[in-house]
Amino acid sequence: MNTTQGNEALPMHQTASACEIYAEDLRVGTTWQLGEHAVTAEEIIAFAEQWDPQFFHTEPVRAEREGELGGLIASGIHTIAIYQRLEILRRERHWHVIGGTGIEHLQLRRPVRPGDVLSGRTTISGSRLQAERGRGLLTFAGELTNQHGEVVMTLTLSAYLRMRP
Repeated sequence: MNTTQGNEALPMHQTASACEIYAEDLRVGTTWQLGEHAVTAEEIIAFAEQWDPQFFHTEPVRAEREGELGGLIASGIHTIAIYQRLEILRRERHWHVIGGTGIEHLQLRRPVRPGDVLSGRTTISGSRLQAERGRGLLTFAGELTNQHGEVVMTLTLSAYLRMRP
């Protein structure tokens, strides 16, 4: 497996001065680390009030008293959003993304709680270039872990990227 120290998954022939990433630049097996995100109770509640208003995401006292998981936890959708933000922010160069095509194999393995610091990694797990259409379908296997190194989420994402004109 090829692990990058920087923020891009580039083939050996590409120089650091390149400013754009196309589908053919990304190599299967390349892995990169994501940044970190500290999760707060306020963030969990604000996200959930708008997008997933269940008591174990919005009411700390009730979540501790009645929740199956013993306290306030982040919505799974919030956890996915944190992963997506970390994935996008780690890019130093413009990627020619057409759009995402799906999420598969999503597993929420452990609750995310206030005070957790999430980090993760992404590996390019598939690439299918479609030269006749000027695009490639890339697949990315990702995970988030908490500050204890415990995996909180795994998923597989796929997206189309443009090929060089």
